[in-house]
Amino acid sequence: MTTTAPSAHAALAPEGIGPIDRQRQLEVLQALRAHLPGDCLLVHAEDTRPYECDALTMFRQVPMLVALPRTEQQVVAILRTCHRMQVPVVPRGAGTSLSGGALPHARGVLLSMARFDRIVSIDPLARIAVVQPGVRNLAISEQAARHGLFYAPDPSSQIACTIGGNVAENSGGVHCVKYGLTIHNVMRARAVLSDGSIALFGSEALDSPGLDLLSVLIGSEGMLAVVTEVSVRLLPKPQLARCVMASFDDVEAAGNAVAALIGAGIIPAGLEMMDRAAVAMVEPFAQAGYDLAAAAILLCESDGTPEEVADEVERMEQVLRQAGATALSVSRDEAERLKFWAGRKNAFPAAGRVSPDYYCTDGTIPRKRLGEVLKAIAAMESKYGLRCPNVFHAGDGNLHPLVLYDASDPDSLARAEAFGAEILELCVRVGGTVTGEHGVGVEKLDTMCAQFDAATMQAFFGVRKAFDPAGILNPGKAIW
Repeated sequence: MTTTAPSAHAALAPEGIGPIDRQRQLEVLQALRAHLPGDCLLVHAEDTRPYECDALTMFRQVPMLVALPRTEQQVVAILRTCHRMQVPVVPRGAGTSLSGGALPHARGVLLSMARFDRIVSIDPLARIAVVQPGVRNLAISEQAARHGLFYAPDPSSQIACTIGGNVAENSGGVHCVKYGLTIHNVMRARAVLSDGSIALFGSEALDSPGLDLLSVLIGSEGMLAVVTEVSVRLLPKPQLARCVMASFDDVEAAGNAVAALIGAGIIPAGLEMMDRAAVAMVEPFAQAGYDLAAAAILLCESDGTPEEVADEVERMEQVLRQAGATALSVSRDEAERLKFWAGRKNAFPAAGRVSPDYYCTDGTIPRKRLGEVLKAIAAMESKYGLRCPNVFHAGDGNLHPLVLYDASDPDSLARAEAFGAEILELCVRVGGTVTGEHGVGVEKLDTMCAQFDAATMQAFFGVRKAFDPAGILNPGKAIW
């Protein structure tokens, strides 16, 4: 299907990107000062510029002003004021989003939830943690560990990303193949709607009456409400975990091995794949012990009781050998297991060592098409004259191609954007989707048209309008 929408830059240009209206800035600042102390509002360029983009640095816009509330009542006041004045509001977590979902608005307020950083409570018996949205993902597991529990979703940015952003993007991670995405691990959310009213979504019970609006909120990218508190599900920490590293001399064979593992009824705790280019990029940086001669490697993790792990690892090795693995290595202890994963989790920093810039997109495809799609991406490297290492969540077919480019060269930037768009359109053609966990943001505005027809998108917009009739929450992040 041919994309008919304008480019993401063009789609935002009329409304979201441009010069700041200084008179309007002063009016909004004065209105908000009636509700927030001075240190909760940033207006000078040197203070607001750090918020001009998220981790997708292709798109930049300095916000009109930044609000840093400390309490829910301050969030309510901000939204009521902006609703009355018809001022756009863009919620923001830690800014680790890779799709431009937190790109500011030139005439709007950037609402940072960074100061909502408190773990309210941990109930080890109910296995529930109640946290504020600014709490780091990893901090939940660190605090829950004293009770023998952990929080399962673990994005590569988990040391920095926050639970509010995870809810907005429905984040996953290397262990999502077994334990699910954010949507499977959040039980309840408290949020403020665009008019300043407070709403509760979900329940800490097994079920809650009414429509499942929690599932609508999770993954809505800050377009429906501003989350102020989240109840997450905690799981017992496995007694043991082992990671199997398998080498393949052919990318397609590695992709077929992924399908074979799942087809054999094995659901690994984690199942990741890296091609030769990614391994060569990561190994000098992380020194994880990866096989530099392999065309691709798989990292397959098993966790549970020692008996369960021993049995599952044996079954994994058997399937991997039958699928053509040329070498197998099983982590001998916890230190080596973490070393194997350190390489995978440091793929993005490693890319920064070998290229001035990188563009990490994401799309999800059927597992049986992995080898085919990776070979197609290799052909695109020649077409666009850019390198593209691949490192991704193989267990659920969630690709993370890393297009390496130079942002100081407009032609290189344009080729990188076109490269990423073609990868996403390929994902749709083979039966996949334009995003697996990064969200749409501004990056995938065009490719949403390749995925969904007009009637379906109008249904999406209808839901958004029901929550935010005035359209002030994160405007410009959809095709109208």
